[in-house]
Amino acid sequence: MDIKTYLTKKKDLVDKALEKLVPPAESFPTSVHEAMRYSLFAGGKRVRPVLAIASAEALGAKTADLLPVAGTLELVHTYSLIHDDLPAMDDDDFRRGRPTCHKAYGEAIAILAGDGLLNMAFEVLSDPRRLKSVPANRLIAIIKEISTASGVFGMVGGQVVDIESEGREIDFPTLEYIHTHKTGALIRASVRVGALYAKAGKRQFTALTRYGELVGLAFQIADDILDLTGKQEELGKDVGSDLKKGKKTFPSFYGIEESRKRAVEVVDHAVSALKDFDRKADPLRELAKYIVNRVN
Repeated sequence: MDIKTYLTKKKDLVDKALEKLVPPAESFPTSVHEAMRYSLFAGGKRVRPVLAIASAEALGAKTADLLPVAGTLELVHTYSLIHDDLPAMDDDDFRRGRPTCHKAYGEAIAILAGDGLLNMAFEVLSDPRRLKSVPANRLIAIIKEISTASGVFGMVGGQVVDIESEGREIDFPTLEYIHTHKTGALIRASVRVGALYAKAGKRQFTALTRYGELVGLAFQIADDILDLTGKQEELGKDVGSDLKKGKKTFPSFYGIEESRKRAVEVVDHAVSALKDFDRKADPLRELAKYIVNRVN
């Protein structure tokens, strides 16, 4: 299958869903709604929503009613990017080829735009009018999945350890903790959300969880490599920012070539986790390979 065509089609569906979830830019107060949309529609690939959709499809589920849920994953992801870019965090000036939210709208509005996106995700997830076809027990499980991945046992925890590790010597387990929480937690949750929506059996859920964990790790290893080898015009942000900030990465432990080998090994294990799934899981298999071969 052509994974780029698949990604494009699913991205278009997710973008249409997001247009319905987020208030128009002219809604009062306009500054925060403009800032939310500025970052949300800056050209992301929608990997997390697409993983949720592909996970549900692997189990044979129809995904039209999953789109609002998948969209909330992008709301959470975009909130995390806005906050990660802030001067108190990673202090980045560019994201997806344009000034970061705080550079375009100021720190205060950027913080509030991130807050708005995060809270809007749970407003959508708890609105029975938007999600009539999803039973309450499954919806509660999905809300718990996303909220845990977003919080102190997920992205927040990973970001804390990442910040506290800057400029310090850390061991490899600490680096793995940062990667599997700051980046990997929401990717794992995205796959599990699709599985929950599609009523996965216990063995299916375990296999998809393992796949999600491995893909999340592979994604971050690829990011670490791209930070050193990528082109700024393709990445849409400064190259070498991790090195400048004294962050430990996979290449700083293993070198670039060994890190590439490790990423491929992780993806191979992710694909192996799907051995009991039929061809309906091919998008998940191809997404895993795409993640380590991307240029941004």
